[in-house]
Amino acid sequence: MLHLHSRTPDDWAPWAAAHIDEVLVDHAHCEKKAASTAIGLLFRYPDHAPLQTPLSALAREELEHFELVLEHLAARGVPFGRQRPSPYAGKLMQVVRGAEPHRLLDTLLCCAVIEARSCERMRLLADALTEAPALADLYRGLLASEARHHMLYVDLATELFPDVDVRARLDAVCAHEAEVLRSAPRVPRMHN
Repeated sequence: MLHLHSRTPDDWAPWAAAHIDEVLVDHAHCEKKAASTAIGLLFRYPDHAPLQTPLSALAREELEHFELVLEHLAARGVPFGRQRPSPYAGKLMQVVRGAEPHRLLDTLLCCAVIEARSCERMRLLADALTEAPALADLYRGLLASEARHHMLYVDLATELFPDVDVRARLDAVCAHEAEVLRSAPRVPRMHN
């Protein structure tokens, strides 16, 4: 079950499909950033044993996804390069409290929500990409991983913090994420 407080508007998927090359470049950056975030958590919290193995495996899987998206870009003749990111992640992370242990809890839950939104958007893209069956298959193939990554972050939070605290904070993070999306500029990105 994805813990989201809002749905992506119905017109997003056809619009994103019409700008799929730019969305794909962004998607590659998102996969790379997801790997980097998992590795960053490993370095920031080496004393939290429950994080180490799952986040290490997650980082490897995210890099595999990065490489897979790069293959699709190459097949389409689209160069991978720098791209101005959407403000989504930066604005979402503003909900993270600065003091530990709250910082860790909030970071894990923000990561969970990003993965949940990715899962939702990939499902929508898979259905909208009728003219690009290889890309539709790519997004269908990533759905289970994104949903699993979402739950991994929620489960890690629940392992480290009381369930009641996780649920309450997840609700707050999801409410904040819904507001971030409502005010986001319309640019062809996975999270806009």
